[in-house]
Amino acid sequence: MSDLILVLNAGSSSIKFEVFEGSALRLLWLGQMEGIGAAPHLLVRDAARRSLADRRWTTDDAPGDHAAALGIIMDWLKGVMTGRRVSSIGHRVVHGGPDFAAPVVITAAVLRRLEALVALAPLHQPHNLAGIRAAMEHFPGVPQVACFDTAFHRGHPWEADSFALPVEFYDRGIRRYGFHGLSYEYIARRLAAEDPALGRGRLVVAHLGNGASLCAIRDGRSLDSTMGFTALDGVPMGTRCGQIDPGVVLHLMQAEGMTPAEVARLLYKESGLKGLSGLSQDVRDLEASDRPEASRALSYFAWRVRREIGGMAAVLGGLDALVFTAGIGENAAGLRARICDGLGFLGISLDPQRNARGAAEISATATAVKVLVRHTDEERMIAEHVLATLAAGHAAAA
Repeated sequence: MSDLILVLNAGSSSIKFEVFEGSALRLLWLGQMEGIGAAPHLLVRDAARRSLADRRWTTDDAPGDHAAALGIIMDWLKGVMTGRRVSSIGHRVVHGGPDFAAPVVITAAVLRRLEALVALAPLHQPHNLAGIRAAMEHFPGVPQVACFDTAFHRGHPWEADSFALPVEFYDRGIRRYGFHGLSYEYIARRLAAEDPALGRGRLVVAHLGNGASLCAIRDGRSLDSTMGFTALDGVPMGTRCGQIDPGVVLHLMQAEGMTPAEVARLLYKESGLKGLSGLSQDVRDLEASDRPEASRALSYFAWRVRREIGGMAAVLGGLDALVFTAGIGENAAGLRARICDGLGFLGISLDPQRNARGAAEISATATAVKVLVRHTDEERMIAEHVLATLAAGHAAAA
């Protein structure tokens, strides 16, 4: 009987999953349940991206929460895993706080500590934990590992982690954590495998999707990130505002009379590309639109990303490569061109034809800085961590 690693990535209304076989991490199946609590849609594919399941619910029997959705996923999985068993489960957990600097086997005590961090990532953490609880119910006794989006950034210099507040606030955990760490770690490892010299170099990786951030990486380690205490900070995102003067928040509450809950909804769900355009958070919709608000939203996004690339290059003391990844970074050629326009002073220049076809390297020939496009794979990174964490635990117990 072969062993499987199940990787779960639970979001606010979705559960993504991938299933790997053996220590070689051969991908067997990947899928997601979207629209949990509204109009659920289950889509499952094999490693060749052939559809294995495609079901939509519009009736009263639709899964109404993450536990019910995971139950449907598990029923499907049990129907195809003849001769195999789920031997371990890995979870993406957005916030590890100041204490979790590496993946950890989940125990009741660990789960309680993660629950205490919900306020730091209110859009993500509750659903990450719901996925963990549901998996515990369906697979009692199977070891589970929490892998943190913040862990890759825990080695930052103090200056990169701190706010200019009285020091006791830092000691209470109010500091800059950074996110998307699993994606950055995956990209850093893959570049090092492709080109060891480049992997030791000065990299700015732009993880641009519905959530977006940038990371400065040198010698495979994170030095700084645009996200901070929460996943609101930095560049604008699909519905999140990115960097904002904290005085604006005070004004909204004091002069506009908004409650904390109303401000949170504005900053997390009604801002970013969606708020700027008044049209959509989807870059594809904005690029297809002839409305000036759509173009302005894209220009603002590119401006802020370009500004942060310059800042990350300053942290690194120069730049060897700029890497685009995630949904926007991997697919939006027009937005990549907007971002790179004006970065010639850093040695960045795009080849329009390479960029248009989404080549692995899109920089012009003989430019000083490579501009790369790479697919990120947080789920595989989690699976690698599960293997390593459980192996280390067994070794320690031996």
